[in-house]
Amino acid sequence: MKIALDPHMHRHLSLEETCRLTAELGYDYIELSPRPDFLQWWTRPRVYPERVRSFKKAMKDHGVSLATLQPMYRWSSPYQDEWEMAMDNWKRVIEVAVEMECDTLISEFGRGGSDERSNADREGRHSPEACENAFWRSMDVLVPILEREGLTLSVEPHPEDWVETIEPAVDIIKTINSKSVKCSYIAPHSFYYGDDLAESIRCTKDVLVHARVADTFNHKASSGLRYIVNPPSSTARVHQHLDIGEGEIDWDVFFGTLHEIGFDGVLSSCVFGWEERAEESSRFMREEIQRYVDKYWNK
Repeated sequence: MKIALDPHMHRHLSLEETCRLTAELGYDYIELSPRPDFLQWWTRPRVYPERVRSFKKAMKDHGVSLATLQPMYRWSSPYQDEWEMAMDNWKRVIEVAVEMECDTLISEFGRGGSDERSNADREGRHSPEACENAFWRSMDVLVPILEREGLTLSVEPHPEDWVETIEPAVDIIKTINSKSVKCSYIAPHSFYYGDDLAESIRCTKDVLVHARVADTFNHKASSGLRYIVNPPSSTARVHQHLDIGEGEIDWDVFFGTLHEIGFDGVLSSCVFGWEERAEESSRFMREEIQRYVDKYWNK
């Protein structure tokens, strides 16, 4: 089991200082989410030999390692220009992962309606089937490269992606049928994945290698007005990334079911909600994740 920190709340620090803080907070592993000085959102990685050397030295000096890298590119885009650039960037990210000796990449199915271009074309080319077809084109390109390099790509359905629920996402991953393509389960997205937490996790058995840990409220519960988003017809996928215990996830079900299915991958703390107490939150999450690991795996 690798317990990792997503250092998004500490992104003001340099890569080298991030390594220091990660170790001080009690983590042995970093889950490197997008940041402007390494894997930037949607554009070419800002990575060059001096940066690689400095980052690797800092990890060695502080006794931490990279558990995962998180590239975010529009590989499910039905727009040819976006898709071609995504493929170029993914190929470079794979090179970076090899350089950084990081064997696991995590990402999302992607190309939801999160910008003006996609919103303007939701009923046309930007349909779910168009996005899925673009994703399959991407797999045709990337899977052979991942297999050749011995890397694992772990994919998650994200709220507002062309696939949002866990079961069809797992079906797609199993259809790819590659040892290099696996599944991520993101706890704060649980209430969008399905109505039964345990069953949602059970369906990932044999393909789950990565889980992100943060709490959230169930905004689908009751009348749907637990949180009010205007206008009333908004389809916003509201959720939080809170400390364990601040939302409504049943953590005994979550960790108990992960143990039941034999999970032994990366568990990452991905709280984003408390930047005014980021270090306190990260320490708390490290302790709580360890407490549940001890309860279910080390009993």
